[in-house]
Amino acid sequence: MPLALLALAIGAFGIGTTEFVIMGLLPEVAGDFDVSIPTAGLLVTGYALGVVLGAPLMTALGTRISRKRMLMLLMGLFIAGNLLSAVAPAFGVMLAGRVVASFAHGAFFGIGSVVAAELVAPEKKAGAIAMMFSGLTIANVVGVPLGTFVGQVVGWRTTFVIVAALGVIGLAGIAKLVPDLPRPEGVRLRDEIGAFRNAQVLLAMAMTVLGFGGVFAAITYITPMMTEVAGYADGSVTWLLVLFGIGMVVGNLVGGRFADRALMPMLYASLGGLALVLGLFTLTAHNKIAAAVTIMLIGALGFATVPPLQKRVLDQASGAPTLASAVNVGAFNLGNALSAWLGGIVIAAGLGYTAPNWVGALLAAAALVLAVLAAALERRTPATTRVVAGSPSAAPAAETAMPVHH
Repeated sequence: MPLALLALAIGAFGIGTTEFVIMGLLPEVAGDFDVSIPTAGLLVTGYALGVVLGAPLMTALGTRISRKRMLMLLMGLFIAGNLLSAVAPAFGVMLAGRVVASFAHGAFFGIGSVVAAELVAPEKKAGAIAMMFSGLTIANVVGVPLGTFVGQVVGWRTTFVIVAALGVIGLAGIAKLVPDLPRPEGVRLRDEIGAFRNAQVLLAMAMTVLGFGGVFAAITYITPMMTEVAGYADGSVTWLLVLFGIGMVVGNLVGGRFADRALMPMLYASLGGLALVLGLFTLTAHNKIAAAVTIMLIGALGFATVPPLQKRVLDQASGAPTLASAVNVGAFNLGNALSAWLGGIVIAAGLGYTAPNWVGALLAAAALVLAVLAAALERRTPATTRVVAGSPSAAPAAETAMPVHH
């Protein structure tokens, strides 16, 4: 794999850390600004909404410059947002800093996926995408626990300074290691928007919302579920989330490896397995060991869907993939918000802390149905018509997005 992928993975590590570390620092932040925990929770919600809105907006604004330069600008935005959070004198300023940082998230992963895929041979694209996303998964194993520990011992502002420093390292790596690949000639913003007229692109994004949404339906409420149902102590939840992160790392690598060999079968296996494991979690949540194993499996099966879904969007929007790729990253966060809301509804209805697991299982099962539907529609579509709507030419994908080897 090219060293450029390492630079992208470092940037992804910083972004993944800042996205999730706030969850472990909410009490400290709330106490410092003298706001309630639910109010401090807006720092999570605001970030997620910023990703959804920022992904298409920032990608559209960057259509006139090279992808390398756009990645560097996004890392600069990420650094600025985290520094603003670190020095924020009031809660509103910190919320603004979180939103600024979130605007870099979706576009970075979307554009980064396109760049990663172009750096390798066609049969290694999903693996390259997985390599970049490994920074995000490793952040959940290393960055988030360490960031939480530092924030609780030294102060939460120090955590955000360290995250900003990670952004600086990522920016330097991109500047030094990522080649300045030329943009495809003739591709304009209207061509990028035209990709959304392709039903397969929309189906892939719907799979992203539902499939990864299934994961967060359970994980959002993991703390009350494990303490009230499984009987774990409060302090054990951190290590359970590390297990979840380890599962994500493994699932990401496996998903990338097998998506290059058989993309749709990999999706069937991961989505079907995810639906099954989430359903079983309703039972295994009552046993400490079984619950821990299940949490790791949820992380593995959930993130095993990421490389194949991201690659499928790139394949289906091959003539102008950048905007579609970024919006698909936003779709992950949309799924997170939707599933967390649905999980809260079933808990509020008195169905218990394990009820969100059934919600997650149904969402993952719905994603599996869409995957089967997408494959059936693809088999009925002549190969000559599988071209991006609005693409500047009717050339096959292999001709419109030639890989660059290093």
